[in-house]
Amino acid sequence: MVKKIILAFLISVPAFTINAQDLSKLPILDIKNEVAVSKDWLVTPIDAKANVYASKDKKSIVLYNGLVRRTFQISPNVACTDFTNLTTNQQLIRAVKPEAKITLDGKEYAIGGLKGQKENAYLLPEWLDKMEVGKEDFTFVNYTISDIKPYINWKPTNWAMNKKQATGKLLTFEYASSLPELKGLKVKVNYELYDGLPLITKSISIENATQKVFKLDRVVSETIAMVEEQSAVEGDPEKMRGQHGFYIETNYAFNNSMSYELSDQTTHWKMDSVYTSQVHYNYKTPCLLEVYPEKAPGIDLNPNDVYNSVRSNELLIDTYDRQRRGLMIKKMYRTIAPWITENPIFMHLVSKNDEQVRTAIDQCAATGYEALILSFGSHLNMELDTPENHQKWKALADYAHSKGVKIGGYSLFSSRRISDEDDVVDPKTGKPGGAFFGGHAPCFGSKWGLSYRDRIKKFYTETGFDIWENDGPYPGDVCASTTHPGHKGLDDSQWKQMEIQKELYRWLNEKGVYINAPDWYFLDGTHKIALGYRERNFSLSREQQRILNRQNIHDGTIEKTASMSWGFVPLTAYQGGDASAVLEPLSEHLKDYQQLMVQYYGAGVQACYRGPRLYDTDVTKELVKTTINWYKKYRDILNSDMIQLRRADGRDWDGFVHVNPALKQKAFIMLYNPTKEKMTKTIKVPLYYSGLTENAKIREKEAVAKNYKINRNYEVNLTFTIEPESYTWYVVE
Repeated sequence: MVKKIILAFLISVPAFTINAQDLSKLPILDIKNEVAVSKDWLVTPIDAKANVYASKDKKSIVLYNGLVRRTFQISPNVACTDFTNLTTNQQLIRAVKPEAKITLDGKEYAIGGLKGQKENAYLLPEWLDKMEVGKEDFTFVNYTISDIKPYINWKPTNWAMNKKQATGKLLTFEYASSLPELKGLKVKVNYELYDGLPLITKSISIENATQKVFKLDRVVSETIAMVEEQSAVEGDPEKMRGQHGFYIETNYAFNNSMSYELSDQTTHWKMDSVYTSQVHYNYKTPCLLEVYPEKAPGIDLNPNDVYNSVRSNELLIDTYDRQRRGLMIKKMYRTIAPWITENPIFMHLVSKNDEQVRTAIDQCAATGYEALILSFGSHLNMELDTPENHQKWKALADYAHSKGVKIGGYSLFSSRRISDEDDVVDPKTGKPGGAFFGGHAPCFGSKWGLSYRDRIKKFYTETGFDIWENDGPYPGDVCASTTHPGHKGLDDSQWKQMEIQKELYRWLNEKGVYINAPDWYFLDGTHKIALGYRERNFSLSREQQRILNRQNIHDGTIEKTASMSWGFVPLTAYQGGDASAVLEPLSEHLKDYQQLMVQYYGAGVQACYRGPRLYDTDVTKELVKTTINWYKKYRDILNSDMIQLRRADGRDWDGFVHVNPALKQKAFIMLYNPTKEKMTKTIKVPLYYSGLTENAKIREKEAVAKNYKINRNYEVNLTFTIEPESYTWYVVE
């Protein structure tokens, strides 16, 4: 791939705040001076670092890192005039819009932006000097440049693929209003540009330095007049394609789907009525992006309060290929949320007493497992706020730590009724009930909900537990109560509950606690979510589970890393089923036990091995230990990006390949034969993302490596033989 890098990238800008018109301290970026290079940032890191520049005419400030360029004219107000993917040279901006919008006490105000663009299909530089500032718009006061600071002060406490926080530059524009009634309100719009990624994170903050209370009816933290992806004369805007070169993800996503796209609550593709030259006869092209939470319509901004918006992570995409798109998104996660690369090896224990916990700790230590999680149905109660409870579990945590094993547990928030006083109140009936998944659930803003948060914090402080498996609160609940201390009423109930929940996640993360959470809260500190599976399927036969699990792995790792996912292996009965569904007695099902472990560990996915023990005989113990040692030996490459080769269907081979150009082991191939006959096949294995270009040394398991020629499509032809209902693996160097 060919992209353009500007010559000025070696100059660094120190942190400073300066008035609106002075660009003298900024280095000049002349976009006419370009050097074409042939690098793919997913394979080879680029040399350019994120920085802030002045345009050659000194009318604009430019964010630039060699992969993305975003330009803002600063007079007579800040206006984004350029948003370019430098890999493809795709321009995303077709018209000037405000940099944000806020609705205060029922009235909308633009933050930045210019008015008067006559043609909205494209933007010419000479039009800008003729455009004007709206009379009631917030206008530019000054700007600040600094290094990006970590959003969460994470310090890795488990094995992690990436232990570094993201680096880059933060550009902040400050705005104020000339209206007397808004004097004292300060709006800051932040742009974080990252090193090595075509990614900008945008957010806004609103500071109330007045003695008034303002009601924030809506905060639109991003608005872009985007170049349309599809031009249609007629058609439903919901069915028309959105801009494919632009991926956006905010930290306000939920609905238990285990997919961001379906969990997103803030991205709105709208029609632009002033775009009168669009092809659609009824002006219904979805080409105006706005970012705001739909169900946060009324938040009180009290004197001295600071409101912080959602954080919009805007990644520029250079492909229609789903695999590459997924690799780009996963690179984003590993960079801006590096805690998701932590991936401890854990067991899920069902315990009835303390002695079973000690025995499981001993088994973990003996086999190489790194952590023990007390599963649902165990005798752990984190909510019991007594010295005796804390002392009991601290003693068990101390015992685990003495064995080099971490310990954690499960805690249920939702799917239960607390009381009429504390449950979510249905706005339709005015009565308790009507939670997101139906029935009753506590409100996190209730007295009980706030107490639950405090009890969880105290439990982890007092006991030294290392892992929290949080079941609920199931997201999205709105609550019509006007007596809950954590929110004022219906309007602010979802926002306030989410803030309570996210604060708890961030607090735990910064304390070094690993978090398995029920939904898409990765960007606020959680580590892992379910891979994506139907729980009832674990009552099916082990033969069915093997194939279904590999389908889940294939589907669940396209746009999230393996370390972001957990799978499931029922050692004992779960969700019904008979003896054909479980692995106990373990010694009688060694082949299935080993293959289920290899399927998950070979994908880099940790599964919840749920039951009373990891082994029942010395033979079983040796099998578990050998499998864990195999995983640890190849841990780096097994936790690297996955290229899906063929989805499991039970009819033919299936498998995937891990790739990492930064490692000695450039790729790791996992292949399965689900049929009842011995299989010999020749397949093409893609090695582009391994960084290898001409030759590859490939060995099956621990055999002697053979040399393979890489073709012009960066593939090798690999011939393999696999026994019935078995698997094999290859190392590529």
